[in-house]
Amino acid sequence: MHGMNIMGCHSILELQEKVLASSGSFQELMQYLTVPVSSMFRDPAYYLALREKVLPHLKTYPSLKIWVAGCSTGEEVYSIAILLKEEDLLDRTILYATDINKKSLEKAENGVYSLEEIRKIEPAYLQSGGRRQLLDYGTIINDTVKLDHHLRKNIIFSEHSLVSDAVFSETQLISCRNVLIYFEQSLQNRVLGLFEDSLCRKGFLGLGSKETMQFSNYAKNFDSFAREERIFQKK
Repeated sequence: MHGMNIMGCHSILELQEKVLASSGSFQELMQYLTVPVSSMFRDPAYYLALREKVLPHLKTYPSLKIWVAGCSTGEEVYSIAILLKEEDLLDRTILYATDINKKSLEKAENGVYSLEEIRKIEPAYLQSGGRRQLLDYGTIINDTVKLDHHLRKNIIFSEHSLVSDAVFSETQLISCRNVLIYFEQSLQNRVLGLFEDSLCRKGFLGLGSKETMQFSNYAKNFDSFAREERIFQKK
């Protein structure tokens, strides 16, 4: 009902006709349906586990590919980029940041966030093992912070649907948090199969705090690496 109201439609049929007739209407509806709820270093224990448990393994690779699936407006991929920078891994890493929402991707690629937001998440950054101050990674412009180019230069932003698109690269780490909770079981299995195909042997998969692989068709192919932080390792 809310989606129809937003689009000024009185029925599902009218909404369908409007979306099919105009790509702009489709993007408007997509923006509403995939409203991003995110912040940098959300659930700092997850990032601390990446820093202390996962990155030491990844340091053994000469080069890295990391996929942040469902990246929304970019907060998670930049959080991981900061971790990589502080662990001297960023320069030899390519990060793929994908989402189905084009407008969210545009915001993510711009790398501009409110100064108030950056200041609020400073404690979470420090709890994740942060070694500096978040403002060290950006430039204050009025009431916003534009993240440094060096932090962004190895990130490739791309539209990608977990529902219909295929694997595009072999990766050592996939982070897809608080996305699977919106999918039914069969679709969750489809996405987890996609992740398994993308990960190299002994690669890592990070899920959200309310997500698990326990009842999926692919649970047998992964070990629980950091149980509380929902990080799994492909066998």
